[in-house]
Amino acid sequence: MGELAADKHVQYILSVEKRKDSFESVVMDHLRMNGAYWGLTTLDLLGKLGSVNADEVISWIMKCQHESGGFAGNIGHDPHILYTLSAVQVLALFNKLDVLDIDKVATYITGLQNEDGSFSGDIWGEVDTRFSYIAICCLSMLRCLDKINVEKAVNYILSCKNLDGGFGCTPGGESHAGQIFCCVGALAITGSLYHVDKDLLGWWLCERQVKSGGLNGRPEKLPDVCYSWWVLSSLIMIDRVHWIDKEKLVKFILDCQDVENGGISDRPDDAVDVFHTYFGVAGI
Repeated sequence: MGELAADKHVQYILSVEKRKDSFESVVMDHLRMNGAYWGLTTLDLLGKLGSVNADEVISWIMKCQHESGGFAGNIGHDPHILYTLSAVQVLALFNKLDVLDIDKVATYITGLQNEDGSFSGDIWGEVDTRFSYIAICCLSMLRCLDKINVEKAVNYILSCKNLDGGFGCTPGGESHAGQIFCCVGALAITGSLYHVDKDLLGWWLCERQVKSGGLNGRPEKLPDVCYSWWVLSSLIMIDRVHWIDKEKLVKFILDCQDVENGGISDRPDDAVDVFHTYFGVAGI
């Protein structure tokens, strides 16, 4: 089995930020806040967060805050709960949550909770259990979880549980590993994991491992490095991580590395990107 090319991955992450005119940078312009979180967290996991100028990052983040209290994916874009969580997470990485007007951010998030307990992503009203997790995670980090109706939020998540033990994005939606991470994570934060059938869900999750060792997000789909995080984290939260072959998973992730130029791809020999580099490193 190979080794994690940590130094190459650090160089890759740092180089992406410098290539502002690259195709990758241009197409990610609207979600740069997420990209910053993925890249900076990768550096932190590899012990190299000090390689970036924290003051510059924090200054840029605060320029992305909207008057509503939410954060946009980049300067001049509309706020969304997705980018708001990434902004809070990056500030937490640098131990700089004190630069926030916490009440203002919390008010933005609480204003997105709907009557049925679900959360919209922004003013346009899309509902998804990802947003429930994001709201609960973000408010928990800000110590403001009491500002929402937690009971309703939990009940909405439970309404998205399926007969196979998994969770979908809305009631009746297909079980998906990404949604399962969000729902299980939200239930864990709120102390509600007792609602989960851990054996049933654990079985569904461990069946996501394919012959190559990688994990997929749904039955009959190809493996993808990002599920190394979504599935693994969910299994850890329900204490069933011993149900998969960890060594085969690690080998799959390492096989997705570009050992010459750095970065990790979704599958072996595909193009690398920051998203999969983060989730690959996090999975390992």
